[in-house]
Amino acid sequence: MKPSILVSWLDMDRLDRMLDALPAAQAGARDALLDELGRAGLAEPWEMPADVVTMNSRVRFAFDGADDEVTMTLTYPKDMNGNPEQLSILTPVGTALLGLKVGDSIRWQRPDGAMFDVSVRGIEYQPERDGQYHR
Repeated sequence: MKPSILVSWLDMDRLDRMLDALPAAQAGARDALLDELGRAGLAEPWEMPADVVTMNSRVRFAFDGADDEVTMTLTYPKDMNGNPEQLSILTPVGTALLGLKVGDSIRWQRPDGAMFDVSVRGIEYQPERDGQYHR
């Protein structure tokens, strides 16, 4: 069973608009994100707990219980600029991380059908924690 997730209504609104504009070629990514958003609880941006992954958060995470951690910023596709530390919300890992809290793990399917587990180890930066709502 997947853990519960929490998304701010502001991120939800921005993600809905982004999904509406996606080309048909990205239907798989769109559907996966829609499924996640459909099970999300909503919060006011200024009431978002500091340990929840939101859009533009800098997240430390690990795959399949490994000790090695990866740190990336969860990013909208329009903001991707080639920085290797950016992670698009439309990637399987990006979609899986959204709304999880520190300590949560989720099992997710890659495009090739294989499964992976991703665990949130920490949040180095969260815009809401810094009072940044208009990003």
